[in-house]
Amino acid sequence: MILSGVIVNSVAVGFGSLLGVFFRNKFNKKLIDTVMSGMGLCVLYIGISGSLKGQNILVAIGSIALGGIVGELIDIDGRLRKFGFAMEAKFKSNTDEKESLVEGFLNATMVICVGAMAIVGSLQSGLVGNHEVLYAKAFIDLFVVIAMSATMGIGVFFSAFLILFYEGAIVLFAGTLSPFLSAVVIDEITCVGSLVIMAIGFNILGVAKIKVANLSLAPFIPIFIYLFM
Repeated sequence: MILSGVIVNSVAVGFGSLLGVFFRNKFNKKLIDTVMSGMGLCVLYIGISGSLKGQNILVAIGSIALGGIVGELIDIDGRLRKFGFAMEAKFKSNTDEKESLVEGFLNATMVICVGAMAIVGSLQSGLVGNHEVLYAKAFIDLFVVIAMSATMGIGVFFSAFLILFYEGAIVLFAGTLSPFLSAVVIDEITCVGSLVIMAIGFNILGVAKIKVANLSLAPFIPIFIYLFM
């Protein structure tokens, strides 16, 4: 089945999120705050590690700038927030609590969707029916979302629906994208995606308040840049 890897990844995210929410009730607020800060540091580390794969700093700068402009113009952050509020309305009634749920949804969605594994793994599934990368990613995401949902709550669970759509779309359109993904382009995608992940880390740590979703198209910009280089 062509979408097997995507489905396994989505189920792993949903299951891990529910596990994290279950264990969340076992901890006090101080412990949760400490774990959340630790998660922010880990996400920041992931971002820094991946960003070092970039080979051309101008490509990274241009991708972030162009991706941010397009993201702001179509307001991806606002659209995802509306989706998050609609999905979560039946779970919470307090506005502050609901905002917290949306933040968990947005942060988890960006962490598990932005990155080379999601793109390359989905391409392999779509082109040759090899789901190994997505299976490995599902295993990694399982533990990531357990930690995230334990600190951010049930909002993380809804990211499972977004990853199903995101990776599923790449799988189905794999034949169209593959000719443009050389090793260099993949490295730049990893670099730019990792810079976006760093922004998530800063948000979790409370250092900044970046609309990360509006940067979510940035990792795809290197594909277009290298078309004209």
